[in-house]
Amino acid sequence: MLSMSIRTYFSKAFLGSRFMLWTLFWINFLGTVYGYEWYWKQMQYTMETMSAWYLPFVPDSPTASLFFTGTILYLLVDSYKGRELHPKVSAFRSFVEAFTVVTSFKYGIWAVTMIWAGVYQGSEVSWQDWMLTISHLGMAAEALLYLRLYTYRVWPLVFVGGWVLWNDYMDYVVGVFPWLPESLMDDLPTVESFTIELSFVSVIVAFVMFKIRQVLAKREV
Repeated sequence: MLSMSIRTYFSKAFLGSRFMLWTLFWINFLGTVYGYEWYWKQMQYTMETMSAWYLPFVPDSPTASLFFTGTILYLLVDSYKGRELHPKVSAFRSFVEAFTVVTSFKYGIWAVTMIWAGVYQGSEVSWQDWMLTISHLGMAAEALLYLRLYTYRVWPLVFVGGWVLWNDYMDYVVGVFPWLPESLMDDLPTVESFTIELSFVSVIVAFVMFKIRQVLAKREV
């Protein structure tokens, strides 16, 4: 009985319900606003000391949650209209979903790792660290939860994979990486290697999810 109840909360019907979709829409929308505000000083610093062209590469997590908000919006449109989107819209949606999965998983795991690596190296733990840990673990989890409701194909993953690797280049070669705890600054090469490896892992996770979705779709036919 308990296992049946738990499965209900992970079911396609529950995750695709308007209550759940609207709840996640507002959580991610407000989290995105907060995230951009969090990065605001670094964005100003980047624009004043480097170039305004670098700004898209500065706020990583808020951009991921912005795309997840867009993904939820597409699912809400599905729930209200119940019809297929125009092919051009569907192609863009496929990119939005692929970007959502890769970046939400990557930066969700990355942020939590950096927070607690900093604590391990001597940084003090604050309430914000706990808040950011919970919210970023939530980012990674929600991206995985919607596996069966995504529509993305393989080609957007190639594009998104190129983007995240280019973002890593901008972060650690150009120097617009998210500001780290002071205790981690002497470990920057290790952080760079971990970030690049996590980019590959995140793309692989998204590809595996795509293949699992194909298998589940065949079983449902």
